[in-house]
Amino acid sequence: MQFRLQQEQTNKLVMTPELRQAIMLLQYSSVDLMAYLREQANENPLIDLSEIEMSIERISKPEEYSFGKSANPVDLLDFVASPADNLFEHLVAQLGWVRGLSRSQRRVARFLIGNLDEKGYLELDVLTAAGILDVSVDEVENMITLVQRFEPAGIAARSLEECLLLQLRHIGKNDPCLTAVVHHHLSDLACNRIQKISNSLGIGIQEVQQIADRIRKLNPCPGAAFAANEHHYILADISVEHINNKYLVLVNEITAPKVEINPFYQRMLKEMPMGENKQFFHEKMNTALWLMNSLEQRRLTLKKVAQAIVDRQNDFFELGIHFLKPTTQKEIAEITGLHESTVSRAVNNKYIQTPRGLFELKHFFTSALASEDGDAVSSMSAKAHIKQIIDNEDKRSPMSDQEITELLKKEGLELSRRTVAKYREELKYQTSRRRKRF
Repeated sequence: MQFRLQQEQTNKLVMTPELRQAIMLLQYSSVDLMAYLREQANENPLIDLSEIEMSIERISKPEEYSFGKSANPVDLLDFVASPADNLFEHLVAQLGWVRGLSRSQRRVARFLIGNLDEKGYLELDVLTAAGILDVSVDEVENMITLVQRFEPAGIAARSLEECLLLQLRHIGKNDPCLTAVVHHHLSDLACNRIQKISNSLGIGIQEVQQIADRIRKLNPCPGAAFAANEHHYILADISVEHINNKYLVLVNEITAPKVEINPFYQRMLKEMPMGENKQFFHEKMNTALWLMNSLEQRRLTLKKVAQAIVDRQNDFFELGIHFLKPTTQKEIAEITGLHESTVSRAVNNKYIQTPRGLFELKHFFTSALASEDGDAVSSMSAKAHIKQIIDNEDKRSPMSDQEITELLKKEGLELSRRTVAKYREELKYQTSRRRKRF
């Protein structure tokens, strides 16, 4: 076995920290990017973040945008309304308006309010509540009745049936047939078995249909409006403007602060003698410059990818959802000359503001379906066709999935019945039997 030295020249991708940073910035959403830049500014004294000035006049007149530095920048979230009170606070406030209650009664009522679930229902058993509070069952029942008179109507019910009856009582509807449907035929109503209800109550089908419409207007979850859900606010990364019969893409710079080098530290670095301190600031300077370069690269990549998408979907912007073309990330990668993984990162968690509304960039990547003339049709366009058919159908004789399939075929769109059923369910439409009106 012989040992020898040999030189070779090979290409090898080295994932440096700077390259990882550039990849990370590309896939960040606007909100994540703002948080990251502020974190970098806190760690690096050479980084200054110049916020975009935002004024009421600018919001009311978007065509007169003027960018500049501001000593007191306005946060975009300042214009978002604060969340409403939660259900507990809302009901306790109403309890405070009730006069003549003893301390024990208020304690029981407050305990019951605190045990309502997020839908506004009381799942706690009366005997259990009485035992915990060491009061009589009658006192608990009386306080349940009291709380059930509060807004929103239907609150503190112990079943769906009781919830609906409380709402009917609140609006003054004491029709015995209406009450009977709620008491005995909710499952039939859910399955749209109108004929069965008609036969059971001995009333006409039209009257049952009117009762069903009235019940469906009630709220089965009166407490849901107060649920403490986390709010997500969307800031468009890209906007599309229609100028001179062309759709032009603009990267939205107001969604992120502008990164600049602090002039004081920049001067100090030039005048500082060689040593550990200068080495420290020199490294921070390189980090800041690389961050600025990465942000510019991110901006150019986003613009290139978004422009390619907009150019391909020109018919969608002109004519609507029925003309959305099936598109893949691979196709956009070939158009832009970027790698497919780069396109994937560029569209991830990014939103685009267009003349037709706000869309996630991923919205424009849809699968292709065959049409009769050989042209490909997007799955989004197919769903739009199905939605249009169901919205315009005769509600007294709604179309089955098979009938929708045959109608689509006449329009030149080849879909299987199973695919139509799948798209219908995704659009939140019920079966033809449950959509039928009498």
